[in-house]
Amino acid sequence: MNRLTAGQQAPNFSLPDQSGQLVQLNDLLKKSRVLVYFYPKAMTPGCTVQACGLRDSKTQLADFNVQVVGISIDAPARLAKFEQKEQLNFTLLGDEDHQAAEAFGVWGEKKFMGKVYDGIHRISFLIEQDGRISKVFDDFKTSNHHDVVLAYLKNPD
Repeated sequence: MNRLTAGQQAPNFSLPDQSGQLVQLNDLLKKSRVLVYFYPKAMTPGCTVQACGLRDSKTQLADFNVQVVGISIDAPARLAKFEQKEQLNFTLLGDEDHQAAEAFGVWGEKKFMGKVYDGIHRISFLIEQDGRISKVFDDFKTSNHHDVVLAYLKNPD
C-alpha cells in the first residue's frame, strides 16, 4: 500500500454516485475543495457513525469551502439505500473495482477478527481546488472524524 501524502497531486477519478451518475473529481474541484473519505462498507455501524458526523457538519465544512465525497466498494444501489436510510447530504461513490482506492493507496491488507483480507483503509484526503492534497487524515475514530477535520480547517498546520 503506497498511500498518497500531502503535497501530492490527487488522481482524477470517474465513479458512479448513489444515483448511478458518473462523477469526476476534477468537476467537483471546480466548485470547492473536496474531502474524499474512503470507508469500508455502507450501512455498517462504524461507517454509519462516520457518515452521520459528516452529514451533521455539512454547514461548518461549507464555511471552509469543503464538500464531502465518500468512497466505498459498494454498488450504487446500496449507496442509495445508505443515503436514504441515514438522510445523508453528500455524494457517495461506488468504487467496485477499487481503482480509486488503489490510486490513493488506501487499498490493502486488513485484519479483522482473525481474518486477513484486502479492503479499503479508513483514510481521508483534503484536496485543494488545484488538485493538490493538503492534508491526509488517518488518525481518528469514526465518531470524531468530522471533529478532527474541522479542527484542522480552523487551525491548519
